[in-house]
Amino acid sequence: MKPLKGACIFGQSGGPTAVINASAAGVFLEAMKHDLITDIYGAEYGIKGVLNERLIDIRQEDVKELELLKNTPSSILGSVRYKLKPYSVDDSDYKRILEVFKKYNVRYFFYNGGNDSMDTCNKISKYLQSQNYECNIIGIPKTIDNDLYGTDHTPGYGSAARYVATTVMELFHDTHVYNTPMVCIVEVMGRNAGWLTGAAALASLKGFGPDLMYLPELPFDVDEFVSDVKKVLERKRHAFVVISEGIKDFSGKYISEYLVSLRRDSFGHAQLGGVATVLAGIISDELNHIKVRPIEFSLLQRCAAHIASGVDIEEAFNAGVMAVRFALQGHTDKMVVFKRDEKSEEYKISYELLDLEYCANTERKVPKSWIKPDRTGVTDDFIKYALPLIQGGNNAPYEDGLPRYAKLKKVFVKK
Repeated sequence: MKPLKGACIFGQSGGPTAVINASAAGVFLEAMKHDLITDIYGAEYGIKGVLNERLIDIRQEDVKELELLKNTPSSILGSVRYKLKPYSVDDSDYKRILEVFKKYNVRYFFYNGGNDSMDTCNKISKYLQSQNYECNIIGIPKTIDNDLYGTDHTPGYGSAARYVATTVMELFHDTHVYNTPMVCIVEVMGRNAGWLTGAAALASLKGFGPDLMYLPELPFDVDEFVSDVKKVLERKRHAFVVISEGIKDFSGKYISEYLVSLRRDSFGHAQLGGVATVLAGIISDELNHIKVRPIEFSLLQRCAAHIASGVDIEEAFNAGVMAVRFALQGHTDKMVVFKRDEKSEEYKISYELLDLEYCANTERKVPKSWIKPDRTGVTDDFIKYALPLIQGGNNAPYEDGLPRYAKLKKVFVKK
């Protein structure tokens, strides 16, 4: 491991979060402190920006605007879902990436994303090594799904979890307004991991949580679901249900497939959504005298910067900072991970590194021991895990009663 002198490129990939730009701020502001990093570029639309040579000169930006990235939602540089084929199958993209890296003397590459993004990062790293091109590559974790292997949690999860818990509390009050029976079914993001759905249980700490919750880690039985709802309605006037978009039956079929055939994204993942509508229809058929309301949080849960967790913002920023520092120390082919101090009574984490090959395409799911035996909720272990991640205010600046987001000039480099 040795320090290199040259430019750095930072790219964002996959679904945005409320704090992904905080990691960008961490990378940009830290990179500006080091003479070994000669130029700082942002790739427009992730790896596509490298392939298309669409690089933004970050040194042309106002530092105050870069600071504002900490509270600016979504992906300020633009994101992408683009799957690189193995270079043993097709090396055309890799040759182009190497060509661009050589042209701009790129010696540091930072890629911010989830499982598939770490796969992209890993493939590029391995290819450059095979070509004897020195470039330190560090992956920066991000995903509201919280399913990246090797890290206690991921930036973006805490803020999305806070949104889910808070909105569930608000919906609880609204759905209990009338004295007529009602079933409310809330759909939360999560293809195969129920971390975000489980966050709804945090609302129960204040007495305003769901009656029933269903995570994708365990099979979902429609008949049992109908029975569960009926039991709740026997006890009270309203039934409040939270479900993951990725719940499947015992055969492995997505419940949302009961209504429509699923499309798939460029990585081959099912594009989910609509399961609340499916189950609402089933409940309506079974209990035709009761009002049923399906609600899908959809994109709101990943872009709600107004309710972002202070802990999440700080950790996302530090993940970017530490990526730069680790790279300058000579580390490469790694992802920044969070290690929780389990011995400490107070919540503490340290920033460490893990080989990219272990992070790429490996999903971390909610431990089954954290899910209630009847599959309708989570245990106290989940609450103890998630609660520290939603703490702290976001200190976002406001103008005229509205959030002040970063406004980048986005001056593209021309060579």
